[in-house]
Amino acid sequence: MKVVIFSDVQANLPAMEAAVEQILDLHADLVIMDGDLVNRGPSSRACVETFDQLRRQLGWLPVKGNHEAWILRCLRVAPRDALEAQMRQFADWTALQVRDRLDALENWPDHLCFHGAHEASWVHVTHGTMAGNRIGITANLADEEIRGQLPDDIALFVTAHTHRPLERELDGVPILNVGSVGSPFDGDVRGSYAILEERRGRWHWEIVRFHYDRTRAQQDFEDSGFLEGGGPLTHILFEEWRQARLLMPLWRREFEPSVLAGERELAPAVEAFLRVATAP
Repeated sequence: MKVVIFSDVQANLPAMEAAVEQILDLHADLVIMDGDLVNRGPSSRACVETFDQLRRQLGWLPVKGNHEAWILRCLRVAPRDALEAQMRQFADWTALQVRDRLDALENWPDHLCFHGAHEASWVHVTHGTMAGNRIGITANLADEEIRGQLPDDIALFVTAHTHRPLERELDGVPILNVGSVGSPFDGDVRGSYAILEERRGRWHWEIVRFHYDRTRAQQDFEDSGFLEGGGPLTHILFEEWRQARLLMPLWRREFEPSVLAGERELAPAVEAFLRVATAP
């Protein structure tokens, strides 16, 4: 049995198209998109429509990520005030882009399970952990912080969310993070996905890194209206994509508190942050 699992496209259509082309050539028995197909990038609608076609024609399966949940919430709940409207402007931009394709986004499950030839080979797939789709597993997270967040009696736990490929083990259970198709955060600009194969009752896997047209992807950021229409925070999201590293925690720790306290405006704060984030 051959299974392909990918995640965190983040509305990057050139990366998704490159991944899809490779995955189709693999002739897998099962393909799972493990959440965060949309948001943080310029091409959410095109990515939704591409995946929905593959879902309908080839049976590819979705798992809900935190960004699907967030976009659906943005369509239901208005911002509380002007500042929140600014802070979530990029998500509302995405929500408007996909709102007439909710048929392709709603009712995705939070978890998927499957097994191979043996019932003892159960694989559990979720975007984060059993604690939620915003709870990721990283290399430096202690075992004690993960215990209780994985289901019992599984042969393999597959996760995503952190945008960093990872292989580790907890109490004899392998944990596989498939990384990100469209916006890795490990310093490697190439996208990633995972190939799983069951051989003699055991799962074996490989993380595949692939190149895609980043010039076209950058042009999509610039031409789509996302950077302009999505508000100041889109420029941090773009820089995360460009550098292939996580910048939001630094923003939230060092700059966002003063914005939330009303001590400075959002746009100048983002400009100041980017001078730090892009310094040599």
